Amino acid sequence: MGVSTNIQPWPLVRQGHPVDHPVRTLQRLLRQRGHTVVVDGIFGPKTDAAVRAFQSAGHLAVDGIVGPRTWGAIVVTVRRGSRGEAVQGVQEEAAFRDLSDNPPTLAIDGIFGPKTEAFVRGIQQAVQIAVDGVVGPVTWQALISGMSSF
Repeated sequence: MGVSTNIQPWPLVRQGHPVDHPVRTLQRLLRQRGHTVVVDGIFGPKTDAAVRAFQSAGHLAVDGIVGPRTWGAIVVTVRRGSRGEAVQGVQEEAAFRDLSDNPPTLAIDGIFGPKTEAFVRGIQQAVQIAVDGVVGPVTWQALISGMSSF
């Protein structure tokens, strides 16, 4: 697969997952894929049902666990000019990593503009993958999983 060694494995996320991150991003991706879930950061019964429906439609193991195969299938490639829930997922990741007390550097507005592209390029550079500003599967993994060198 050639994934950079600076990128952690995909996280396993399931119902009852106690952490807001990366559930909000998962919910954004489910919404991008046409599932009506609320983006609240809580992996409850409705998110579980949406994950299982996505897994079933994608011929994946229907277990409600979002692991490497489900993450790999659910991510959507986005780039400058893209709009929608998946872009908001990228922006959620930026907000998660912004540890300053200042207003967030990126608005979660679903518009992939220059600031979102600059954030993506910074992540790509940090984990030493192709710096192209495009959020494909490897960049999504870096965003969602965390980076050992960031």
